[in-house]
Amino acid sequence: MSLTLTTTAEAPAPELAPRERETLRHIAAGRTYLQTARHMGLSKHTVDAYLRRIRAKLNINSTAELTRLAISMGL
Repeated sequence: MSLTLTTTAEAPAPELAPRERETLRHIAAGRTYLQTARHMGLSKHTVDAYLRRIRAKLNINSTAELTRLAISMGL
């Protein structure tokens, strides 16, 4: 008997803008919104807006889920 398992790694990468991907990478690395903003040359509010867009696009509610997504995307 053989089973075929589908993993999230086989799913296509979500459609994120380059700055959204960069923001996600920083947050998944454990940086705060302020640290991410300073590194990217943005305001903390812009980082928050990027993360709200990512959460809305992908129906994600927690930072842990964001981190898991970043890992699966190889960020």
